[in-house]
Amino acid sequence: MTAQAAHKKIIIIGSGFSGLGMAIRLQQKGIHEFLILERASEVGGTWRDNTYPGCACDVMSHLYSFSFEPNPDWSRKYSSWKEIGAYLKRCAKKYNLYDKIRFGQTVRKGRFIEGRSIWEITSDTGEVFTADFVVAAPGPLSNPAIPDIPGKDSFQGQMFHSANWNHDYDLTDKRVAVIGTGASAIQFVPEIAKKVQSLKLFQRTPPWILPKPDRKFLGIEKFLFRWLPGYRSLTRSIIYWINEWVLSGLLKPDSVKGKMYASIAKYHIKKVIKDPELQKKVTPDYSIGCKRILLANSYYPALNRKHVDVITDGVERIGEDHIVTRSGETLPVDAIIWGTGFNVTEPLEGTSIIGMNGVDLNGYWQKNQFENYYGTMVSGFPNCFMLAGPNTGIGHTSLVFMIESQINLILQCIESMEDRDGKALNVRADAQKQHYDALQEKSRGTAWTSGCNSWYLGENGQNLAIWPDYTFKYWWQTRKMNKDDFQIVSTLSSRGTKRPKKAKGVTP
Repeated sequence: MTAQAAHKKIIIIGSGFSGLGMAIRLQQKGIHEFLILERASEVGGTWRDNTYPGCACDVMSHLYSFSFEPNPDWSRKYSSWKEIGAYLKRCAKKYNLYDKIRFGQTVRKGRFIEGRSIWEITSDTGEVFTADFVVAAPGPLSNPAIPDIPGKDSFQGQMFHSANWNHDYDLTDKRVAVIGTGASAIQFVPEIAKKVQSLKLFQRTPPWILPKPDRKFLGIEKFLFRWLPGYRSLTRSIIYWINEWVLSGLLKPDSVKGKMYASIAKYHIKKVIKDPELQKKVTPDYSIGCKRILLANSYYPALNRKHVDVITDGVERIGEDHIVTRSGETLPVDAIIWGTGFNVTEPLEGTSIIGMNGVDLNGYWQKNQFENYYGTMVSGFPNCFMLAGPNTGIGHTSLVFMIESQINLILQCIESMEDRDGKALNVRADAQKQHYDALQEKSRGTAWTSGCNSWYLGENGQNLAIWPDYTFKYWWQTRKMNKDDFQIVSTLSSRGTKRPKKAKGVTP
């Protein structure tokens, strides 16, 4: 028998930075009738799931945190997963959010009930929840991507993704293969290289890597962060504006600043790696910024180890205890670790969101190349919002800044519907298309569309993931709800069809 939970004003899906930030800001606005659905048994999102050796953030700590909940106690410039996870748990505890979270609830379906203008949410437990508004905050790095390589299921050794690290398996003196050289791999490879017997690192495309300016904070710095809030705020502002300055080198792939970044990265390679053949393997042949620029100090030194081999042939197939390369070489391995990232282009993997006229959001996006309104709404899905959605990704600064800008817009949308009376808020299709077309036009000629094979782009070269501009422009454009971009929709009970309704300040 299906269980029916009490109706809520708002349901939030996910309890990472996005979900917790939304919940905290709702409470600060005096809105307490909400429920958070979380598939795991703890808060934290990506910083709960990713616990691999060396896991850390590549954005400085004082910017990678909520502006309304600063932390003066960060131990170093770039925090580890443990420290960020602990920060999010403290936030949840401080704002009494644990009482508003239902753990172990994987959302399988969300359906807009047109006759009542509410959302019906069904979890994998069979429980059904209803709400006036839904905020989907599953996070862009929540579903690991594992390539479909022939023979994968026949492998008899240990095999796991970096986001599902098997800490019970001792890698000491093991023959290990790592497939992928992205943001996770460059962090865990140096750690496991210290203990494995051999490491075969399969690289499809080398990443651009810059030195990471990381260090522990001095005692005097921590003192100033705690007792001089102005110093802490100034530090955060300086980090933010330096990152925005960095972006200008990515908006044009042939810019002087972009060439400077590439020169620094190449010098970093030559300074650490002396073998000409290995230098060639790890030197990218595409414009810097086309893929995410990574920061690391220990990755290249790890590749210098005699028992570490960088293999660029690719994997042909996997056997019971070996990998066969495309050149035909058979490599015996005890363990395979996938460093292949996440299904970023399938943000709703495993979840069906059904809007007006029975339209499924996954199908809509596949047909319309992830067309969206500021990565926060999609026309035809009234009263449904998302955080860290398509085209809110950034490659140079903190995603938390984008999330807070989205939260501000969502709060305004919810407040505009205070007297909803069975109606719902829908972004206008023409406004959405105008925004999306402008975004795609802005993407042309940038480093992100300069020709590399990137998860940022769709099959036809459309930008599916990145906000292709300065983040302060995103903040400026979303700081105030443009009511002309929205319409009120309601249902004619006798026919089950929609019609725009006039409301004060919102155009039909």
